[in-house]
Amino acid sequence: MFDLSAPPEGFVENPFPHYDRLLREAPVLRQPDGSVLICRHADLNAIYRDTTLYISDKKLAFAPKFGPGSPLFEHHTTSLVFNDPPLHTRVRRIMTSALTPKALARMEPGLIDTVDRLLEGLGPTPDLIEDYASCIPVQIIGNLLDVPMEERGPLRDWSLAILGALEPTLSEAELEAGHTAVREFKAYLQDLIARRRAAPGDPETDVLTRLIAGDDGGQLTEIELIQNCIFILNAGHETTTNLIGSALALLHDHPDQKARLLADPDLIGPCIEEVLRFRSPNQFGNRETTAPVTIGGVEIAAGSNLHLCIGAANRDPEVFEEPTKFDIGRKPNRHLAFAGGPHVCVGLTLARMEGKIALQRFLNRYPDYEISTTRQGGGRIRFHGYATIPARLTKMGLT
Repeated sequence: MFDLSAPPEGFVENPFPHYDRLLREAPVLRQPDGSVLICRHADLNAIYRDTTLYISDKKLAFAPKFGPGSPLFEHHTTSLVFNDPPLHTRVRRIMTSALTPKALARMEPGLIDTVDRLLEGLGPTPDLIEDYASCIPVQIIGNLLDVPMEERGPLRDWSLAILGALEPTLSEAELEAGHTAVREFKAYLQDLIARRRAAPGDPETDVLTRLIAGDDGGQLTEIELIQNCIFILNAGHETTTNLIGSALALLHDHPDQKARLLADPDLIGPCIEEVLRFRSPNQFGNRETTAPVTIGGVEIAAGSNLHLCIGAANRDPEVFEEPTKFDIGRKPNRHLAFAGGPHVCVGLTLARMEGKIALQRFLNRYPDYEISTTRQGGGRIRFHGYATIPARLTKMGLT
């Protein structure tokens, strides 16, 4: 009925009608390779919270995909998202301690300044991805790790290549690009870490200094440190870019909702939550079963790979009234865009803050923006967003 490794025509650009059909007809669907696609909100919610039956470790799944010992294998089996305790617990604790409400409050003025400088530099016909949305998270995460401004140029391309390797199917060129990106990123970080060890930053604001120092649970190994620095930069980049780009596109395509937001700026928070639900930047998660389980009447063997379809779960009519409607005032909005359980996104508060400030300040300056029909999708299954959003900007009635 549906094969994630060979999706039907048009799925990558617009997967949502397919999700609706899966929810109606096959919310738990075995794939040709033996993995299982899971679509219901309740099932994903339960899986995220059960770390005994469902684990995040992907060594068995990634060995044939990337090659044992390869750069991509090393990265994706060492980074936070594909690990379980004790490594997950240690790394997450350090990251969480660096993203306290107090720390985020200190970051907000710098975020506003970054956004305003980008807005000031936009010409009348910018690409809202290349010239705006993608620039914000690179600078913010770069600030978190105190990466020198003049050294941030390659970060986005490295991130896109490494995250692109998580797609269900890869070409040889895409695989090699991912391996190359990990090698180059590692070499850069080894040098940056050496410099930071020689001259530590303020652990209150510099996450890299904090990661190097460790905590009462001990220090990270050099490989753990390097790969989780890559993870921090990657995890905060493409998803936040997609959030900002999709927000701008959705409001343009739903002028009634844009008018609501312009009339009531207090809706900015609920608006970001609805974008996260309606066009989840990350459409899929994964878990592996540790024992035989039955989900939705389907028997699943131990060691099975589960594709958790966040994009479908966020349209589940059992949870969301009129799920195919984009409603910036939606309440409640129990979406799973940030996953759930112990692996809930560690940077969710930062991502929300970036989304709200980027969207609100853009609308304040360019409320009548127009998006070209030539916009292009990102071409990804797992990470949903736009590659380009050509736009025409009008400020105070003047082009």
